[in-house]
Amino acid sequence: MGSHRRLAPTSGFNRGAGAALCVLSAAASALGAVPADAAPHDHTRAEVDRLYEEAEKATEAYNKADEIADTLRRQVRDAQDRIARQQERINTMRESLGLLAGAQYRSGGLDPSLALLFSDDPADYLDKAAVLDRIGAHQAGELKDLQTAMRDLAQERAEAVLKLSDLDRSRKAVAAHKKTVERKLAKARRLLNSLPLAERAAYDRASRGSRGDIPDFGSALPASARAAAAIAAARSALGMPYIWGASGPSGFDCSGLMQWSYAQAGIQLPRTSQEQRYAGRQIPLSQARPGDLVVYRSDASHVAMYMGNGQVIHAPHPGAPVRYDPVNMLPVSSVTRV
Repeated sequence: MGSHRRLAPTSGFNRGAGAALCVLSAAASALGAVPADAAPHDHTRAEVDRLYEEAEKATEAYNKADEIADTLRRQVRDAQDRIARQQERINTMRESLGLLAGAQYRSGGLDPSLALLFSDDPADYLDKAAVLDRIGAHQAGELKDLQTAMRDLAQERAEAVLKLSDLDRSRKAVAAHKKTVERKLAKARRLLNSLPLAERAAYDRASRGSRGDIPDFGSALPASARAAAAIAAARSALGMPYIWGASGPSGFDCSGLMQWSYAQAGIQLPRTSQEQRYAGRQIPLSQARPGDLVVYRSDASHVAMYMGNGQVIHAPHPGAPVRYDPVNMLPVSSVTRV
C-alpha cells in the first residue's frame, strides 16, 4: 500500500481507509478506577470492550479489502491505458496496410504473366515486379503484426473484464465490513451511554488515560538511526485523536500510526497490523529495543511501538488519543524489528 489516506472513511472506497481498528482493552484499568459498588455495571464495560475488539477485527478485514480494491483500481486503470494504446497502434497498422494495398493495386492490377506479354519494356516490368514483391512481403509482415496485436488486445480486454469483476467484489466486501465496524461501534457507544454518569466518567477517564508525564524509557538505544527517527515521529503524534482507518498526520489508528511514523524515517511499512508483523525480523520480547513493533493478540489485530523499559506508544481505540502504555497491556504475540 506511498501517499497517505484520508483521515476518516466517508464511503466504501475511502483510500484513507486501510488499517486495522486498533483497540486497547480498557477493562482492567477501568475496573481499577471505579469504586467497588460499581460491580453491577462491570458486565456492560466488559461488553463494550468485547465490541471494540470485534470491531477491530472487522476493520482489519475492511482495511484489507480496501487495500485490494486500491490495487485493483490501479490495475484496471493501467489495463485501460494499455488497451487504448494498443487500439491506437492497431488503427495505425490498418491504415498502413490500406495504403500498401492501394499502391499494390494501382501498380499491378493485371496478372503478372499477362502484364509481361503487354509490356512495351520487359525490363521496366521486371523492375516493377520486384518492387511489388517487396511491397507484398512487407504487407504480409504488417498483416502478421496486426493479427498478433489484435490477439494481444483481445487478451488485455478479457483480463480487464476479470479485474473489473474482482474490483466489484472487493467494493462489496469493503462496504460490508464498513457496516459491520460501524454497527459494533454504534452498539458500544449505546452501551456506554446507558451507564450511570459516574460509571461513564470512570470509563472515559480510563480510556483517555494519557499520562501527562513522560515515562522512564530506560537507557536502551534504538536498533538503527531510522528507528530513532520513527520514534521521534511517533512522539510528535502523542495526544492525537484515534480515528479508525486513519494514517495521519492529524489522526491515527494503531497500524496507521506505525506506518506514518516509519514513513517519516524513509521506510514504507505495510498498511495493516497483520502485514506489519512480517515487515522485518521477529525477535523475542526480552530483546526488544526502542522502535521495534510490538504486535498483540494471536490474530495480530493491534500493534504498538516499543519505547524502552517496558513501555510502548500506540493509538488505542475510539475516544483514546495516542499515548504511552505498558507493553503487557494486551497479550503480546510477536515483536518485529524493522
